[in-house]
Amino acid sequence: MEYFSGYRLILASRSPRRQMLLKELGLVFDTIEKDFDESFPYNLKGKDIALYLSGKKAESLASDIRNNEILITADTIVWCDGELLGKPAGREEAVMMIGKLSSNTHQVITGVTLLSEKQRISFAETTSVTFDAMTEGEIEYYVDNFSPYDKAGAYGIQEWIGLASCSRIEGSYFNVVGLPVQRLYRELIEFIRTEKRII
Repeated sequence: MEYFSGYRLILASRSPRRQMLLKELGLVFDTIEKDFDESFPYNLKGKDIALYLSGKKAESLASDIRNNEILITADTIVWCDGELLGKPAGREEAVMMIGKLSSNTHQVITGVTLLSEKQRISFAETTSVTFDAMTEGEIEYYVDNFSPYDKAGAYGIQEWIGLASCSRIEGSYFNVVGLPVQRLYRELIEFIRTEKRII
């Protein structure tokens, strides 16, 4: 697309879902797959955690960015009843997390940072997700037959649990999948416009 001509986009993520969404958006990009330190100050809440983590990822790679390269980093969290639900460490924790989401509304928040040699911006997108009540058997079926362990909140909305139990979404569906692509697309265009004005 003409907006991105002359720029190399770099997605710093090993998430196949984020890579798929950018490809479906029609963007040409390279990837950096790196393990990041996902610790954060204990006093941060909600979207401030996601913004902090995406910014921290960008900072760790800033020295590698060259002229006309734009780095994209992202971090998605699940925030439920004032509590962060990260990636479950095992089956018991995954079952517990989904139990908290059952018959409840939670927020999926993605922090995104765009960084170049000239500028840096960060933004966060929040989507509210409501699940119907799930039986213990349904929760265990999902945990035992799908892949909850690499996902914040122990679930993927595009999997069985989303089809069977998600009754309402307010906001961007793709944000729940892992990346608010509509917002990212618009932010990237404005980022490049600003980039061209900076001497």
